[in-house]
Amino acid sequence: MIKVLPRNIFRIFILVLFQVFILNNLQFSGFVNPYMYVLFILLLPFETPGWLLLSLAFVLGISIDVFANTPGLHASATVLMAFLRPLVLDYFAPRDGYMPGTFPRVYYYGIGWFFQYAAILIFAHHFFLFYIEVFRLSDFFITFRRVFFSGIFTLFLVVISQFFIFRK
Repeated sequence: MIKVLPRNIFRIFILVLFQVFILNNLQFSGFVNPYMYVLFILLLPFETPGWLLLSLAFVLGISIDVFANTPGLHASATVLMAFLRPLVLDYFAPRDGYMPGTFPRVYYYGIGWFFQYAAILIFAHHFFLFYIEVFRLSDFFITFRRVFFSGIFTLFLVVISQFFIFRK
């Protein structure tokens, strides 16, 4: 726990500010809403305890909710994403397990592994977030289109960030 927090406090602060002041003001024809703050959950170390993972996800989500005036929407979607993360990591784990001292990044496990891992978690987050926001099935296909396009754009930003920001 001591190793997880100091390195990531700065990252959570930067991602929340980037999301609130830049990405929340971008909207392409009402269907693409990039949510890059999920990168924080994606990049936490493999050894992060479950209780800390869920707690950090809640703090991240509620921080976005405070600025976006969406009481609990982002917090619940981010906690769901953090809850699913260990299951997805177990599913995509190499036969010998994850190497000690590595992180879930393109550098360590390749673009294919990271793309699949990030895509599942990002689409789960977006699916939950947008359907809870709408909270009716009459707009199912319109909401699904929002989930799809926002998920693709968020996934694009997350993968690109691996090459430009998070180098070894």
